[in-house]
Amino acid sequence: VEEGAVGAGTGTVAFGFKGGIGTASRRAAGATLGVLVQTNFGGDLRINGAPVGRELGRGSPAGAGGGSVIIVVATDAGVGSQALRRLAARTALALGRVGSLGSHGSGDYAIAFSTAGGGAEPPAHVLSALFAAVVEATEEAIVNSLFRARSMTGNGRTVPALPLRETLAILQRYGALQR
Repeated sequence: VEEGAVGAGTGTVAFGFKGGIGTASRRAAGATLGVLVQTNFGGDLRINGAPVGRELGRGSPAGAGGGSVIIVVATDAGVGSQALRRLAARTALALGRVGSLGSHGSGDYAIAFSTAGGGAEPPAHVLSALFAAVVEATEEAIVNSLFRARSMTGNGRTVPALPLRETLAILQRYGALQR
C-alpha cells in the first residue's frame, strides 16, 4: 500500500506537518492485524515518547487543532463484533501516545473487521495480545504517514513535510530509536 500524501491523504495535515496515509501490521496470538490510517489532526507530536513537535517548534497548545483521523483495523483473528468494537476503541490509545489532543473540533473514526467472520469471545490473554498489537500498529501507521509524506503546495498554501533528519536527531537525543 502506498503511503504518504496519496489518494485521500493528499490534502491532509497532521501536527502542523504534511499528513497522509500510513499502514502497519503486527502478528499476535496467532493472528495478523493490520492498520491503515488517514492522518488529518492536531496535537503535540510525540514519537516513542520524544517531544518531536515541541523540539521542532510545532507543538500545539492544549485544545488547539481539529481535523480528523480515520483508522481501519483488519485482522484474520476469529473474533466477534464485541471484540472488534473493543479493538477499534483501543486505537484511541495510540492517538494519545503520538500526542493527539482529541480537541473539540476533532472527528476521529475507527472501524475494525475480521476476515475470519464472527467467532466466540477469545480468552482474555488473546484479547490482550490483540489490544497491544492494535495500539502499536496504529501508532506506527500514524508515524509512517508522516515519514512518507512530502511537502505539498496547493490553494496558495505550502504544508511542510516532517523534517526527517532533524526528527531522527531528536529521537536519537531522547533515546527513542532503541524502543
